[in-house]
Amino acid sequence: MMINAGNNPDATQNARTIPLKALLIGDVRPLGARGIPSGIVKEAVRRPLMLTLTGFEGDGQGDTVKHGGPEKAVHHYPFDHHAAWIREIGEHPLMGAPGAFGENLSTAGITETDVAIGDVFRLGEAVVEVSQGRQPCFKLNERFGRDDMAVGVQKSGRTGWYYRVREPGRVAPEAELRLLDRQAPDWTIHRLWHLFYVDRLNREGLEGIASLPLLADSWRALARKRLESGVVEDWSARLQGRSPAR
Repeated sequence: MMINAGNNPDATQNARTIPLKALLIGDVRPLGARGIPSGIVKEAVRRPLMLTLTGFEGDGQGDTVKHGGPEKAVHHYPFDHHAAWIREIGEHPLMGAPGAFGENLSTAGITETDVAIGDVFRLGEAVVEVSQGRQPCFKLNERFGRDDMAVGVQKSGRTGWYYRVREPGRVAPEAELRLLDRQAPDWTIHRLWHLFYVDRLNREGLEGIASLPLLADSWRALARKRLESGVVEDWSARLQGRSPAR
């Protein structure tokens, strides 16, 4: 689905709503053979949840430095991508239902090419705003039992995205996402992914990212670092769970 509402109030009133396929949360528990504390295993709930400035009640993160917080309060992953994953990695027990990627929101009908930084949605009683894409980490490898899953998510661009919470409120499993505003429609999640992971030293693109005020500060800082150094950072610690080469 292409979102075309822009900043026009009349257009946003007529924008299509996207129903939730699932609303999911999870406790911190040991993950994989190494027993790494993680909240990536999430299950669908059947009751309304309170969404606060830092996430849904009852939802946990094993590493609160790299996961969660105000800029990554809610993770959204399109169920639309499951078919492509099955074609690429084969049938997998996690692919039959939402929650495979540790998401809080699962939907069908909206992907990274449709959603832009600063898009504002009504979600139940809450209001959320797109803050950044997901940078996949090695916990996806543990989750899927594959050493290449995090790398595959990064290379594919099927990353999902995060929201910050502008207005807390209760969200029911049958809630819908309704677009309220588009503040930077040219800066889709797909475009950011392309500049960070494909056209990685495009100075014009990095300058645009660094000066995008609606983007999470950590992503703007990453763009500034590349501009200053002319070097793409080492991803091995994030993608494989090992220290960068020295």
